[in-house]
Amino acid sequence: MAIDVDSVRADTPGCANVLHLNNAGASLPPAIVLERVKAHLDLEAEIGGYEAADRTEDEYERVYASVARMLGCAPQEIALVESATRAWDAAFYALAEGFQPGDKILTAANEYVSNYLAFLQVARQRGIEIVVVPGEENGEISLPALQAAIAQHDHRVKLIALTHVPTNGGLVQPAAAVGRIARAREIPFLLDACQSAGQMPLNVDELGCDMLSATGRKYLRAPRGTGFLYVRQALLEKLEPSFLDMRSATWTARDSYEIRKDARRFETWESSLACRLGLGVAVEYAMAVDLAKIAERIAMLAEQLREQLARIPGVTVRDLPGKANQIRCGIVTFTRERHAAQTIFERMRDRQINVRVTAVGSTRLDMEQRGLTEMVRASVHYYNTEEELARFSQAVAAM
Repeated sequence: MAIDVDSVRADTPGCANVLHLNNAGASLPPAIVLERVKAHLDLEAEIGGYEAADRTEDEYERVYASVARMLGCAPQEIALVESATRAWDAAFYALAEGFQPGDKILTAANEYVSNYLAFLQVARQRGIEIVVVPGEENGEISLPALQAAIAQHDHRVKLIALTHVPTNGGLVQPAAAVGRIARAREIPFLLDACQSAGQMPLNVDELGCDMLSATGRKYLRAPRGTGFLYVRQALLEKLEPSFLDMRSATWTARDSYEIRKDARRFETWESSLACRLGLGVAVEYAMAVDLAKIAERIAMLAEQLREQLARIPGVTVRDLPGKANQIRCGIVTFTRERHAAQTIFERMRDRQINVRVTAVGSTRLDMEQRGLTEMVRASVHYYNTEEELARFSQAVAAM
């Protein structure tokens, strides 16, 4: 059965207030998520924060199980953290501890700014080299070029890092194919799933990634300040976190300590328990709706929006064309002649329509390569309707 959009919108208080096309920034949460967060904050106010944590300990443990079930892994391979960046950094910097001068990181031209800044910092500190693998005409990382780069640099390749869904367009990278190449050569593969988690089904074995980072606030419809990290068990014990606290390690004697055996070695003790309980509810909600159906509806709405925008005089849809039969994601980007992206953003905001501006600083290599400095980003979700897309397109056309 198809998604019951009316029911989902009834579950989403924000749908009554705004036309929300900023789901790649932060989605509107279901009421059940909002209620769970508020309920825990009320409990903390009534009986105390530590005591509320004690009372909800079993539910909190189930959050790990929910995320693991969504990714097809074991709960001990999951760490709950504050954001996708915190998750990604935890994995990357732990791996970087073993880098030596001359080692190589392989990545793509549309890698996200926060990730690339980390590459640059470690390159400066440790003398490693960032190798940007050429892309295909449709923006995908070139698999033959990736294999050639691995062959050229051989044992010096210490990491393949890829953003599954770049922030500035409809592209979905061929992560599973990259994973097969990485696994065959026994190269660690770090996948940034910040925009794909909640937008499409993810299975870490099928993707072939050793590490995966994601946020709750985007397509999963969870509270801000939530995220998670997956680390494959075979790699887990080889990675020492860049910093430790009482959550990630035990002080066993005056001069010794022992790091946790599971992925929680990448966590810190203090966190928003209310928001993490909300994350668990959001993950279960997404799986109940069905991630395959979510992906199908998002792709359909996004293609519909691209077609509508492309018919408006002066508007250029900037999403790169996919290969034949390739599904593009829910992120739609465009520009309009004689209208700055910021101006369009402000005009839409005045009409209670939420979009965002994506600028060159977010994905500098890709944007500069395409001669772009900024675009409007309209990102759909499954609770958006065809009527909303028509309303948005009409508002753009009327400027």
